[in-house]
Amino acid sequence: MTTDVINDQSEHDPHDGDHHDHKMTGLKRWLYTTNHKDIGSMYLWFSFIMFLTGGVMALVIRAELFQPGLQIIEPDFFNQMTTVHGLIMVFGAIMPAFTGLANWMLPMMVGAPDMALPRLNNWSFWILPFAFAILLSTFFLESGAPNFGWTFYAPLSTTYSNGSTALFVFAVHIMGISSIMGAINIVVTIMNMRAPGMTYMKMPLFVWTFFITAYLLIAVMPVLAGTVTMVLTDTYFGTSFFDAAGGGDPVMFQHIFWFFGHPEVYIMILPAFGIVSTTIPAFARKPLFGYSSMVYATASIAFLSFIVWAHHMFTTGMPLFGELFFMYCTMLIAVPTGVKVFNWAATMWRGSISFETPMLFSIAFVILFTIGGFSGLMLAMTPVDFQYHDTYFVVAHFHYVLVTGALFSIFAGAYYWLPKWTGYMYNDTLSKWHFWCSLVSVNLLFFPMHFLGLAGMPRRIPDYALQFADFNKWVSIGGFAFGLSQLIFLVLVIKCIRGGDKAPAKPWDGAEGLEWTVPSPAPYHTFETPPKID
Repeated sequence: MTTDVINDQSEHDPHDGDHHDHKMTGLKRWLYTTNHKDIGSMYLWFSFIMFLTGGVMALVIRAELFQPGLQIIEPDFFNQMTTVHGLIMVFGAIMPAFTGLANWMLPMMVGAPDMALPRLNNWSFWILPFAFAILLSTFFLESGAPNFGWTFYAPLSTTYSNGSTALFVFAVHIMGISSIMGAINIVVTIMNMRAPGMTYMKMPLFVWTFFITAYLLIAVMPVLAGTVTMVLTDTYFGTSFFDAAGGGDPVMFQHIFWFFGHPEVYIMILPAFGIVSTTIPAFARKPLFGYSSMVYATASIAFLSFIVWAHHMFTTGMPLFGELFFMYCTMLIAVPTGVKVFNWAATMWRGSISFETPMLFSIAFVILFTIGGFSGLMLAMTPVDFQYHDTYFVVAHFHYVLVTGALFSIFAGAYYWLPKWTGYMYNDTLSKWHFWCSLVSVNLLFFPMHFLGLAGMPRRIPDYALQFADFNKWVSIGGFAFGLSQLIFLVLVIKCIRGGDKAPAKPWDGAEGLEWTVPSPAPYHTFETPPKID
């Protein structure tokens, strides 16, 4: 795909440019902005703050588990930490980070001047801080924060909840509204504001993955809203959706929750596929191998994610036919996922690879995400899942998918586009330190968890038997090392914003796409005249 930009930004009528480049200053700029770059930046900063907040909670958990016995915190507070850590990392760190990347890059990639619904865009961001303020405020209640796990299974979240359920439900509703509004904005922008000549099969894969993810969000977020509303009415209004004593069924909760929860897993990984499919060709200096198959594989994964939800529920006593159906459907997802891994490897094969930091994170993503995929296949097998279920093996599996998967791809994307965002090149030495410290510590943190799980250590417990002590010590050391490594990234980003070597319009030799046709830093308004795609 070649791009021919009809008019350079500098050729516009000067009065027109003055009018369009006008922006408010100070706090008003950030409160009232409808500019996709400002909103993208706010999403990214917010997600990083939430990432550090959830990370501190993870370190409290790992500090308690450093040795057997109750060391630092009470079991109830331990459960509060595990619950809010999960909620913050899923809804406050990973999802807003991807939304921030979408806000920043999608209009530039499709040749649009902005997102299609800019006021909705502002609103979808600004309700998020209030949602998480409500969630975190529960720590100041006498009864404490939610303590029933981030999956809030009934009857733990209904009959046995500690009084914070109403605030938790309200916060989740607001997060869901934000996600739905952001998803609608992405769909409308991609469908209606692509540059002339950009057909669907000429769109960058980054755009495709966000397009499909947005449809997933619109489909499943209302399911989550229904679930938490039923939890609310069971807890406070005397209904019995999930209460067996009143004719309800607690297993029905799991069916409804995981019908949301499994597509949610792909909401957090499909955009990662798009980022890695952008960075690997750039640093391999080759076109992406099998573009069409990547698009179809992404769509296939999204479709299959709706029919595998009960693989989280093999131990609930479902009929044998149900177990077989969900087992085979889950294994089927390995096929389009394997296509993607093969295509990334084929893109790098005999490429002129250079190992800049975005490429390092992308290669680490491919290898470590594949480990997470293999452990997912193990969990997909019904007979052996009875051994793995509710153990640290599951914790290891989804952290390999979401940390070395989603998070590492976010770092790859951040390093790839940071020169475009700030106009400066980042400190390469610091970025390498960040990568290697993160890579070593993240494997020390999560890989031993597989063995803890295989040996039978249950998840969500503040104390454990002596035979698990050595592995837990190493896991906790890895956790603290990984947490401290992220401070290197914070220092690097602040240094990059404040100055450094000037970034050219296209800092990476192999980079392709419309975003590299505009200066660095990207002007406040891009593509007032749409570029033409040949």
